[in-house]
Amino acid sequence: METILDNLVGSIVNKVQDAIIDEGIMILGVEEDLKELQRIMNQVQCFLKDAEQRRTEESAVNNWLSELKEAAYKADDIMDLAKLEGDKLLVDEDEASLSSCSAIFIILQRLNFLPYIQRRHEIAIQIRNLNSELEKISKLGEIFLKLHNVQTKDEASIVRRLKTCELLEPNLVGNETLLACTKLVELILRHKDKKSYKIGIVGTGGVGKTTLVQKIYNDVRMEGVFNKRAWVCVSPDYSEDVLLKQVLRNIEADYKEDETTGELSRKLAVAIENKTLFLVLDDLWQHEVWTNLLRKPLDAAAMTIILVTTRNETVAQGIGVEDLHQVELMSDRTGWELLWKCMNISEESEVQDLRAIGMDIIRMCGGLPLAIKAIASVLSTKEKTENEWRKFINKSAWSMTKLPNDLRGALYLSYDDLPIHLKQCFLYCTLYPEGQGMYCVDLIRFWVVEDFVEERDDQLIEDTAEEYYMELINRNLLQPDPIMGYVSCRMHDLLRRLAQHLLQDE
Repeated sequence: METILDNLVGSIVNKVQDAIIDEGIMILGVEEDLKELQRIMNQVQCFLKDAEQRRTEESAVNNWLSELKEAAYKADDIMDLAKLEGDKLLVDEDEASLSSCSAIFIILQRLNFLPYIQRRHEIAIQIRNLNSELEKISKLGEIFLKLHNVQTKDEASIVRRLKTCELLEPNLVGNETLLACTKLVELILRHKDKKSYKIGIVGTGGVGKTTLVQKIYNDVRMEGVFNKRAWVCVSPDYSEDVLLKQVLRNIEADYKEDETTGELSRKLAVAIENKTLFLVLDDLWQHEVWTNLLRKPLDAAAMTIILVTTRNETVAQGIGVEDLHQVELMSDRTGWELLWKCMNISEESEVQDLRAIGMDIIRMCGGLPLAIKAIASVLSTKEKTENEWRKFINKSAWSMTKLPNDLRGALYLSYDDLPIHLKQCFLYCTLYPEGQGMYCVDLIRFWVVEDFVEERDDQLIEDTAEEYYMELINRNLLQPDPIMGYVSCRMHDLLRRLAQHLLQDE
């Protein structure tokens, strides 16, 4: 794959160079946009060799290469389209020049002018959007170039600390959630002797599907039942290669970075042949992940149980789930319990006087656990008085009209309450592809290089960055990996969308 990607980027650089002086493309009026594309691609080319040498060592670098590959193919398609449209315009102009009539009149007549303007505008927009995407990729590549290839002693120490930190049990509150966990574990165990069994958990974003699955995955009754277990988060624009590699890593199977989708699929089949497998497909958006990619290799297993979480019941039905569990929004009573428990309060009596206003806050969160936990983190920094909480719910930030409805209120307030250095670190996480795990050590390196981390006389800058990382997790703005714990984290896609909207205004 190294040679393929290197050649592809080199080919695009040459295409852009030729296009800038191409008569047809000059008629399109996108010369300045192409010069910007040329500048960015030249930058990316400088980082490519260094990144490819490190792809097997650093997950973030590997993610960067995957993003670059997709963007490069997109650039290739856009260049071909621009060339095609430019050539059409050139032919029309040549024909018009042979006519005794005004050349401009003929061109306007033949192209109907408005469609011509619209097409030219569409191509220009495509190139500008591509430039924006590649600028992000280039910026990340520049950071890789500055970083050392090997993990420092300080970083190794951070990883050791995080590995020894016990991942806290997810806050499961209310009888409904506990009963659901018990019911689903029993369903799974009841079908463990079948060749294949699929079960789905459905609910809106942020409602607690992943939290429920985490409890199921770690249930003591599940221990020793399966030879292999894997948990992968599936983004809407997933890469087949990346997804297969995630599963292979989870089940501790070897593979090579440059292997094709077919080769990776065969390796997966060999790795689970005649074994039992429990696989979680978290946040599934398309049933083709199962039907076109995983179904064939997983058929080699002696027994496979697939647990799917999705927002769309149709997706669950598309992969053929036999049982479906719907996760509902929290009731006010259960939401209140989640709120005070997430504030690290041991007994409700400590905040009993705040129950009424607390219920108002729960309703403002729409019964969404993700929002409730984020607000709990903010309230834990405030005085536990009705006056202080009343000031909090009267903040104008609850009704930020510039944001989509599902990103207003609680989610925005949890961001707005951050100090500036944590806001920068939080927004930076959008550089990672949606659904991808982010290693703590990688984030620490990037934040330090970007000068987001303040220097303190009494401690290493890496230790300060680690404190930033843990604070974002404690504030429920980043989520520790359900399997790896605090060593790696993810950003919920609703919070990622919030960050992307905020970045548009900067």
